[in-house]
Amino acid sequence: MDCGTIEDEGIRVDNLDDDDNTCCWEPATGMCFSCLEEVKSFYEEYASRKGFGWKIRSSRKGKDGEPCYLILSCSREGSKVSKNSCTLKTLPTKVNNCPVKIVIKLDKDGLWYITKFEPGHIHETSPTKARLFKANKKMNLRKITIQINDDAGVRINKTFQSLVKDAGRHENVPFCERDVRNYVNKERRAIGKEDLDDDFHVRNVFWADARSRAAYEYFGDVVTFDTTYLTNKYDMHFATFVGVNHHGQSTLLGCGLLSGEDTNSFVWLFKSWLHFMLGKAPLGIVTDQCKAMKNAIELVFPTTRHR
Repeated sequence: MDCGTIEDEGIRVDNLDDDDNTCCWEPATGMCFSCLEEVKSFYEEYASRKGFGWKIRSSRKGKDGEPCYLILSCSREGSKVSKNSCTLKTLPTKVNNCPVKIVIKLDKDGLWYITKFEPGHIHETSPTKARLFKANKKMNLRKITIQINDDAGVRINKTFQSLVKDAGRHENVPFCERDVRNYVNKERRAIGKEDLDDDFHVRNVFWADARSRAAYEYFGDVVTFDTTYLTNKYDMHFATFVGVNHHGQSTLLGCGLLSGEDTNSFVWLFKSWLHFMLGKAPLGIVTDQCKAMKNAIELVFPTTRHR
């Protein structure tokens, strides 16, 4: 098995065969990587396998403003200890000057080299719990499922249980239920933070359902957007996203109530709608000749053809 080429300057891990896996390597002085992300991925796999958390301890940028030097260390590096006593709600900061780290540097040849490696932990490690360390948690592949379930009103604990079931067991899920809850709350705040005015009155409202999202997946190539209607005593503008199905019939893809027809209001509505449609912008959009609407489309849908 060819695990790389040993040269004067060290081991190049970018010469591995397809059947090899770099996570089987121990860090060593002279190891060479093609990019910074490759180094981080390698150290993340190493930390996960050994059972410890890791962090970027320090970094330095070159004259071009790009990183050229980093130190990746154990998360328990440092000497600061929390003054708070251990309670049922809080835990003191756990650091004990652990020396484990790697020093990586960008060379003139454009490759990253490990120039120093300190291996010995002075605390217990836990490979079985490594997936729950902050640096090792990975939720990206499940975010769409979590968003869809939250939009459908599925409780967070049920969503997490379904993720565990799909993965086979808890050990195969690289995060916990609290991480899912934190992510959902963060997304809710991000969507709703611009909905209220200074007096905490609702300013804009967006609505869509699962049927709208499903219809958009099939009939969302070209969308019409219209705000010609006014409703009730509040005189708010009623805006609709409409597509055309395979029968030539109009199908609702979402709607909203806007307190005004300014660029900021349209940007908020377009971003909310785009977020609900999982970031997939339409190929074309048809509107009236509102300048504020045109500006908002250029900001939120830069690749969409506007007519």
